[in-house]
Amino acid sequence: METLPFTEYVVAGALGLGLAASSGFRVFVPLLSASVAHHFGWLPAAPGFAWLGSWAAMLALAAATVFEVLGYYLPVVDNVLDTLTTPASIVAGALLMTSSLPHLDPALRWGLGIVVGGGTAGLVQGGTALLRASATATTGGLANPVLATLENVLAVGGTVLALALPLVAGAAAVALLLFGLGRLRRWRQRRAVRRAGAPAA
Repeated sequence: METLPFTEYVVAGALGLGLAASSGFRVFVPLLSASVAHHFGWLPAAPGFAWLGSWAAMLALAAATVFEVLGYYLPVVDNVLDTLTTPASIVAGALLMTSSLPHLDPALRWGLGIVVGGGTAGLVQGGTALLRASATATTGGLANPVLATLENVLAVGGTVLALALPLVAGAAAVALLLFGLGRLRRWRQRRAVRRAGAPAA
């Protein structure tokens, strides 16, 4: 295992975290970008991830990206996609985080990938799914295309930021997670208060 300066590990971790967070908005956008980056040698891939930079992977991910991006503009399909992409985003986040840490011990690399990468992607995707369900209920789905566009922008922008300025992307991902966890905690507290105030059956 190659030993690198500590800052190199920090940059690699921030890159993986930024890509994982972006996969919470769109599963295949950061995967496709990572595939292209690995294929052309812009990023080193962790051992066992050479397949991610293959032509077959790039073509498959490109097709999946187009389907996912367009699918979120179709009524009903968008909510179905949320159900399907929630577990997929966790897998994508884990893969992206793991593939971004080529110089770590395999056990540590996969551990960080699953816990940090998968957890980050899952939390972001869960938040967007709840927001879309709320928008569907309150606007009859009229606001969903706007939400889909915002998610597309965040997925692409977050991916580009992660590849260009990984430390900034990593910090943004941490801020997003803290914000989301704070909102979730307040939502659970309000829900508990409403339940406590409800009359007994």
